[in-house]
Amino acid sequence: MKWRTGRKSENIEDRRSSGISGKAAGGIGGLGILLLLLISMFLGVDPGQIIQGIDSTGASSQGSQMSTEEQNESAEFVSLVLGDTEATWSDIFAEDLGRTYIEPKLVLFSGGVQSACGQASSQVGPFYCPSDQKVYLDLEFLKELQDRLGATGDFAQAYVISHEVGHHVQTLTGTLQYVDTMNKRVSQKEANELSVALELQADCYAGVWANRASQQDLILEPGDIEEGLNAASAVGDDRLQKQSQGYVVPDSFTHGTSAQRVASFRKGLESGDLFACDSSLLPPVK
Repeated sequence: MKWRTGRKSENIEDRRSSGISGKAAGGIGGLGILLLLLISMFLGVDPGQIIQGIDSTGASSQGSQMSTEEQNESAEFVSLVLGDTEATWSDIFAEDLGRTYIEPKLVLFSGGVQSACGQASSQVGPFYCPSDQKVYLDLEFLKELQDRLGATGDFAQAYVISHEVGHHVQTLTGTLQYVDTMNKRVSQKEANELSVALELQADCYAGVWANRASQQDLILEPGDIEEGLNAASAVGDDRLQKQSQGYVVPDSFTHGTSAQRVASFRKGLESGDLFACDSSLLPPVK
């Protein structure tokens, strides 16, 4: 993955030096931590909550910390990806919706962070908070993504960031607010179905960004698309449930199967069309 131009975002808020201590994932071996990281990625679930009450004497496995140089390189990469999403979505909003795109902030933190959606540890993975319209990211997660989750490559990392930006797009179009309202009126099963629709649409939006960016600033190299598809596949509900509990409960899905997530990302990638990401369960984007 290469850049024709290096438009860095000015919307980076660096809180790494003032991070809130996060809850440690102690008492679980390396495989358990891997599964917790997989489950928490995009789900907004703190693994510390999941492991409460688990009686285990195994020591926690700590990943290697990023060096200062690696941190700086990752921060620059994040700034480039965010900057490109800003340019891409600004064009899409102007061309397709006749509106101005409001750029989100991206908060870099270490250990833990306080957002308008509450306090979170770095173990939840990257997340988007609609209340303050900010994406939150601990750079150490990008290393975990590659070293421990097996989603290697810079395009896999870009996919993660663009997925969270996709949730910001949903806030600007009113989709997130619609789902929040509906969740108070429907059953848990129906709420889960709405959640799946939201996540698949965000995956599709990530694909739309990749399509548009590849025509403008981004040069995709051999293997880049596979990196994005692998990252989407890694966080399917069916795959995560199978790994964590040995069986699958479709009614409990909140993010979609691996096949659905890959298909949604590919739909956006191949079409480059905002409206191709519309869902029958969500209001059409206007």
